[in-house]
Parts: sequence; C-alpha cells; structure tokens
Amino acid sequence: MINQKWDVILKDEMKKDYFRKLGIFVKQEYRHKTIFPAYGNIFNALRYTDYDQVKVVILGQDPYHGDGEAHGLSFSVQEGVKRPPSLQNIFKELELDLGIVRTKNDLTDWASQGVLLLNSIMTVERNKPLSHKDKGWENFTDFVIRSLNDREKPVIFVLWGSYARSKKAYITNPQHYIIESVHPSPLSAHRGFFGSKPFSKINTFLKNHQMEEIHWNDQKKDSEINERSETVLN
Repeated sequence: MINQKWDVILKDEMKKDYFRKLGIFVKQEYRHKTIFPAYGNIFNALRYTDYDQVKVVILGQDPYHGDGEAHGLSFSVQEGVKRPPSLQNIFKELELDLGIVRTKNDLTDWASQGVLLLNSIMTVERNKPLSHKDKGWENFTDFVIRSLNDREKPVIFVLWGSYARSKKAYITNPQHYIIESVHPSPLSAHRGFFGSKPFSKINTFLKNHQMEEIHWNDQKKDSEINERSETVLN
C-alpha cells in the first residue's frame, strides 16, 4: 500500500477488523463527498518518511479541511495555497528560534529529511473539522507511534497541544526525546509556543546523538543560493 518498510511494520495491523471497516468507510466518503487530502495522498507521511528514516515526529490531529490545503503531511499545505494561521506561527517560531525565514508552505523537504508529519486522523470532510474522528484512524496512527517507540534508534516526538500530548502514553522508552508545548494555533501560541525553541532543541539532540541535523530552511532556496555562488566563483 505504501511501498515502504511501513508495509512490513503495518501488515498485520491492516488485516484487523477495525482497519477493514475504516477502509470501507473512507472509500464510501470519497465516493459521495469531498474529502481531503486527495485519495492518493492519504498515506504521504508514511510514504515520504520510511520507518528506519524517522528522526522526528510532528503530530497533528486531522488534515486541513479547506480546498487545496491538505496533502497528507501534518501542518503542511500545497504551494499556492494561503498559509494557515498555525503554520504561520510555526514559521514565526522558526525565525525566533534559528533566524530562518521560510517561504515554502509545502513541508515535503522536512519529510524527506526524516521528519514524520503525521496526522492522528488521516482524512476529513470538506469544511468539517474532526468529521472522521473515532472512525478508526486513531487506532492505526497510535500503532504507528507505538511501533516507533519500539525502535532502538532514538526518535524525537514533537507534541503541540493537549491532543498531541495525550499520546505521551505510548512513548515509554527512555532513549526517545519528547518536546511539548501548547498548540501553535493563534488561540494558544502566546501561552508557551512562542519561545519554546523546538527546532534548535531537535537539532541539538540529533547532533548529540551523531545524527544529521534537519535543514529547516527552503531546500529550493538553498540550491538557488549555491547556484549563484558557483556562478560567482566561476
């Protein structure tokens, strides 16, 4: 289904009765309603960041429910779409923390570096947040979290908001690292998200464990800068 090692990890989970019922529900919803993300993008988080590649998990609740926004990665939106307020605040904290001014709203470059951008609920009906709550997705993604908890190589779990923090119950191995704060939503960001420095904390942990740090800035922008530098040097 995912064409990654996740297929092996999740093989038995996908055979369970709840997942079969979830599949029937999801297919019916896509057939009769407008559901996000696009059907082929549901498992993008797992597709872009395979089990052994995961360094960081940034956990969201459910996908954006507006037209053209969600594409299977938590907090990320497709290019050309207005930046949602929570993502805007994430980028504000990124600038406060590391001085990085990010321009791209699509976080696929983070995913390709080992940041699993996982929504606990993986589908949503248009303009109806949490419409696919308690349909089975939570069972599935809780298993994903537990599977990563079982891994020997350390994982950093980023839990923003009370919902994400409720998943701490599944993160029991002491080699893992939890970063938590209030949600980056405008309703709560000023109560502890701003100034929490999650990005520098992540990279410090990775560096201390001899793992490659995450490049949080725009990869395309980096390549353009390198090209300009090479032109000058030549």
